[in-house]
Amino acid sequence: MLVAAGPCSAPGIGRSVKAVHAQNLIGEYLQARRQLVRPDDVGLPAPPDGRRRVPGLRRAEVALLAGVSTDYYIRLEQGRDQHPSEQVLDALARALQLDDFATAHLHGLASPPPPPRRRRDKRSEKVPPGIVQMIESWAQTPAIVENRYMYVLAANAMAIAVARFLAVGTNPVRTIFLDPGIRDVHPDWEAMTARAVAHLRAFVGPDVSDPSFCELVGELCVRSERFRQLWALHDTRPQLSGTTRIDHPQVGPLELSYEKLLIPDTDHQALVKAIANGTVAADAATLATAS
Repeated sequence: MLVAAGPCSAPGIGRSVKAVHAQNLIGEYLQARRQLVRPDDVGLPAPPDGRRRVPGLRRAEVALLAGVSTDYYIRLEQGRDQHPSEQVLDALARALQLDDFATAHLHGLASPPPPPRRRRDKRSEKVPPGIVQMIESWAQTPAIVENRYMYVLAANAMAIAVARFLAVGTNPVRTIFLDPGIRDVHPDWEAMTARAVAHLRAFVGPDVSDPSFCELVGELCVRSERFRQLWALHDTRPQLSGTTRIDHPQVGPLELSYEKLLIPDTDHQALVKAIANGTVAADAATLATAS
C-alpha cells in the first residue's frame, strides 16, 4: 500500500511530491538524517579538494561510524532489511547524532507496523464529557482538545477568541501553513511551524496508514513550500509545553505559555491549555469579557 508516509522530496532535490512505501520508513528516515550530519561533526577528514558530491554523510561513512558493513547499511536504506537489532539502531543513532527523541522514533520505526487504519470520521471521535465541561468552565483560560493529527475536537470560547482557527473541526497545522494571514499575527511563525511538524511526526510515529493523515500531509506538501522543507527533515519532537506569541487584532501582543496533557483512555487525544504571561494577562482577560 502506498501512503503519504513522507511524500515530500528531500531538501534541495526538487519540489515534486512522491509516494513512499510504508515498509521503508526506516530507510527514508536514515537517508534524511544522514544528510544533516557534516563529516567534521563526527571527526571525519574533509576531501583534499574540499568538495563532496553528497550533502551530509555518505552511506559508507555512516556504516563505518556505526560499526556495520556498508552493504548491510545500504540494505537498510533501500528497505531490504526491516528488522535491525536494538544494538544496531543505537549504533546508528550515535553515528547520526540523534537525540533521545529521535532515537526513540528510530526504534519505533523498526517496530512491527500497526494494522492499516480505516478512514475515521472526526465527528465520531468523542471527547470525554467531563473534559468538555471542564474546559467550558475555564472562562479566562484558552483550552482545546485535539486528536493525534491535531484536529480540534473541542474548544472553549476563550480559545476561539484568542485564535479563530482553533474552532472545532479545524486543523491548526493546516491553517498555519496555508492561511496567508497567519504570519501577520504570529511573529514567531518560523519557529511555530517547525515545532508543529516535529510534534506531528512524533505523535504519528510509524502509524501512517490513516487516510485522513495521508490527505493532510499530501495537501500540505503540494501547497506549502515551508511544510515540504520541514517534513523532509524528519525532525521529531513532541511539544508538550512551550511559549507562543500572538499579535492579536483586539488587544495587541500576547505571550502565551501552553501545556499539552494526554487524556487517558482515548486514542492520543490531548488537552491543550494556555496561560497569558506577565502583564498581558489583563489583556487576555479583556478577550474573555469580549467573547
